[in-house]
Amino acid sequence: MRSLEQLAAEVDGLGGKRVLVRSDLNVPLAEEDGVRRITDDGRIRASLPTWQALLDQGARVVVCAHLGRPKGEPEEKYSLAPVAERVRELLPGTTVRFATDLVGESARAQGDALGDGELLLLENLRFEKGETSKDDDERGRLARDLADGASAYVGDGFGAVHRKHASVYDVPRHLPSAAGGLVLAEVEVLRRLTTDPARPYVVVLGGSKVSDKLGVIEALLGAADKILVGGGMVFTFLAAQGHDVGSSLLERDQLDRVRGYLATAAERGVQIVLPTDVVAATAFSADADHAVVAADAIPADRMGLDIGPESSAAFASALADAGTVFWNGPMGVFEMEPYAGGTRAVAEAIAGSDAFSVVGGGDSAAAVRALGLSEEDFGHISTGGGASLEYLQGDVLPGLQALED
Repeated sequence: MRSLEQLAAEVDGLGGKRVLVRSDLNVPLAEEDGVRRITDDGRIRASLPTWQALLDQGARVVVCAHLGRPKGEPEEKYSLAPVAERVRELLPGTTVRFATDLVGESARAQGDALGDGELLLLENLRFEKGETSKDDDERGRLARDLADGASAYVGDGFGAVHRKHASVYDVPRHLPSAAGGLVLAEVEVLRRLTTDPARPYVVVLGGSKVSDKLGVIEALLGAADKILVGGGMVFTFLAAQGHDVGSSLLERDQLDRVRGYLATAAERGVQIVLPTDVVAATAFSADADHAVVAADAIPADRMGLDIGPESSAAFASALADAGTVFWNGPMGVFEMEPYAGGTRAVAEAIAGSDAFSVVGGGDSAAAVRALGLSEEDFGHISTGGGASLEYLQGDVLPGLQALED
């Protein structure tokens, strides 16, 4: 993949030229008193270095991104307007424009008014059906509209490179293209995880569903030394061992597959570490009655919402001598304080270790910031959870493929 420097050389400099940048600005929002506010701006801040590098060259930077999952038409709750406001705060002294559509009248007018060293953020890509369409022609039409008037394209939205979308896969076929600094950094880190990682290689997997991580579990059974399992997905593992899990989240259709994982791990000498205790509550609520119970004796009327203190200590001990750590998924419902202990313990153990550590995006990255931990204590915090997992399981990522062609 070409770098920004190579792209600039190819087009005889970027100053004064319009550069379309695909970024990942899919940030979490919360509504309070009718006002939508960004609760974690990590993805915006991660995008700044590439934008700034282009602005410093005098490029006219046009940023496109998605937010949430609108169904191909405008929805106010998914507007990127709050993101534009935050970008203005993070780029003081830079003119930051916002178009209220993607390829319509507002986008054309704002693009025409864009000056050297200025930035324009377009409205949500997914307000147009062509962005996510499975029809090549429909995606192609939107890609051509996005590319119109631009001199170059920079793919820097790592969180979307596993999607065959118009802005990710099709636009690079119409313009001289390069990978942004964020994408290049993400790929370099993931290569370290897949090419002779320092041992022991310890993987921490959490989140709600086993089915979200089937491919990566299979791949890691041939790469990792230890796999620590927490979050909602752990109850399918416990049930696969024959334990009752009360009213906890359970994917019954995955029980046989999980039994297969446990057998394969035993054959290959991979240690799968499951919690021995959990925090179980009578309801999915911070105010519900909750208590620490044995993982193999969860009462029928309770659901597990976090790993327990004994398990937290065991997970921390398993991480202590790691040479490489990959963490994807919280250990519990960390957004609710009674169920944040396991995630906090794992995060602190990783932050305090000497291992090369990668936090695999999504909720794990949000947890690091929500718990007040320093991002500097981790080797790398990814912006793309799904993209990271698909890379680790060996899938071809369309967005990277397009930049390599």
